[in-house]
Amino acid sequence: MTRIGLLSDTHNYMDDNIIAYLKECSEIWHAGDFGTLSIARKLEDATGLPLRGVYGNIDGKDLREIYPEKLFFTCEDVPVFMQHIGGYPGRYAPGVKQEIMRHQAKIFISGHSHILKIMYDPALDCLHMNPGAAGKQGWHKTRTLIRFNIHSSDIRDCEVIELVP
Repeated sequence: MTRIGLLSDTHNYMDDNIIAYLKECSEIWHAGDFGTLSIARKLEDATGLPLRGVYGNIDGKDLREIYPEKLFFTCEDVPVFMQHIGGYPGRYAPGVKQEIMRHQAKIFISGHSHILKIMYDPALDCLHMNPGAAGKQGWHKTRTLIRFNIHSSDIRDCEVIELVP
């Protein structure tokens, strides 16, 4: 079983609350807008966990040289597609639906909106997840992240974490 800590839109902000929740995970996935490379390094160093991620629209050249715009991978038996600006079922960004279908993704992860959203797309047999925003910059009122488990081909035990000061 793999326990995932999923976050996005840190916008160069990281606190001990975020680290504490992620330490209980097996892997960290970041859906873009890290802010700076030091945030990515802090996530890895403070938790000791592997980090997968994509760059977001605010991320500079240093992050774009390490993290791709689109990331396709398999966790256990689950194909995953991650892209910062991706939309959601019924309102995907251009090209996203085709990529989900082409890669037969069972999870599609995006960030950007600062709106936490978890919804299933029955037409594509794909779970969409947007963890909201873990950083302080933006219009959101509550900072959020998601934890969930993948066991073989099962996606389960999803927790929405609200980060309070």
